[in-house]
Amino acid sequence: MVSIKGGDKLQSALNELLKNATNAASVDVGFMGNATEPDGTSTALVAALNNYGGDVVRYGPVNPVTKKRLRMTVGKRPPRPFFDLAVQKNKRNWPINLGTALKKTKMNAATSLGLLGLEVKEEVQDEIRELTSPPLTPATIKRKGFEKPLIDSSTMLKSVTLKVNTK
Repeated sequence: MVSIKGGDKLQSALNELLKNATNAASVDVGFMGNATEPDGTSTALVAALNNYGGDVVRYGPVNPVTKKRLRMTVGKRPPRPFFDLAVQKNKRNWPINLGTALKKTKMNAATSLGLLGLEVKEEVQDEIRELTSPPLTPATIKRKGFEKPLIDSSTMLKSVTLKVNTK
């Protein structure tokens, strides 16, 4: 901690702290940008479907009249709430860790939020690596060659990103 004496010096120091503390508004952690799976599917869509579950859709041949591919729902994907679990497990630590980062960076909000964003990103990635339930279907295990949910090409794991939004 810095010891400051004197009215003008104190006001100057407080003004500097305020300037540094308000130089960023937020940090976003998730699946942003144009990341795609090897088959071209949006990684953000894959992450949302994995987290919340949903219909498993396959597309058939093109209808010659409508020129659209036939959409067939062939099953349900169970929720594997990796993102929600990462938030639930870790959110109570974030204010404390942000406070620590603000102290270390002399109240630089952008840098502190970046540090917190890195922490959250790693926690989401850890949850992707650690989640094992619900288990995969035998057909999915056969296709992939292993039993680990959420890891296929590792594109989703590598696509967790963060962005500090400054004013």
